[in-house]
Amino acid sequence: MKRILSIETFTKVCAVALHQEGKLLGAISLHDGNVHGQKLVPLIEALLLQFGLKVSRLDAIAVSKGPGSYTGLRIGVSTAKGLCYAHDLPLIGIDSLNAYAFKANSLLKPGDLVVPMIDARRMEVYTKVLNHEWQEVESIKPKILDGDSFGEYLSSGKVYFTGDANEKVSQVLSHPNAYFIDGVESVDEMGRLAWQAFNRGSFEDLAYFEPNYPKAFLVKKAKNPLLR
Repeated sequence: MKRILSIETFTKVCAVALHQEGKLLGAISLHDGNVHGQKLVPLIEALLLQFGLKVSRLDAIAVSKGPGSYTGLRIGVSTAKGLCYAHDLPLIGIDSLNAYAFKANSLLKPGDLVVPMIDARRMEVYTKVLNHEWQEVESIKPKILDGDSFGEYLSSGKVYFTGDANEKVSQVLSHPNAYFIDGVESVDEMGRLAWQAFNRGSFEDLAYFEPNYPKAFLVKKAKNPLLR
């Protein structure tokens, strides 16, 4: 029985889940920004303790590979890589938007679309558009939202919106073909996608794997001349 630990840190959510053969055994999550660095490892330890498991008895570790929060992704990926190195486990990287999109998996029918979104700032999101066969109709990009956003898709059929930007998007986007799926966590969906990747043998190279940061990380110059 193959067990995979999934780590979600690409938004304010800090969550871990344990799946066996693609089925959820248990999960723990915190919805509080800026706690990933302090809480992620204790969450992993607490979850494994519930099932009397050690990291060495896992078969793989899955982690969000972006897009998402720079700090959250960095913490999640470095933790996952460290555990994989220490216990000789394969690492599975899961696209954050694909994980959100998978929330609509049981709802999609031919002609339907799913639009996963990650909140950026103000009315900006990171998003892409997928069809019912999980093919990209529109690749990932930042998008400023208004009442006309996704109009070409909404006019032709059902569009399911998922992700942590749903609340603000629903305030500006009103259309009978727009369906909003609740939930800002995606760690269960990550685990199910990770099981598919595991069966394909789709693993990351531990030495070179880096998350997909949506924007270049800018290091500001120190204002204090003593720090220059």
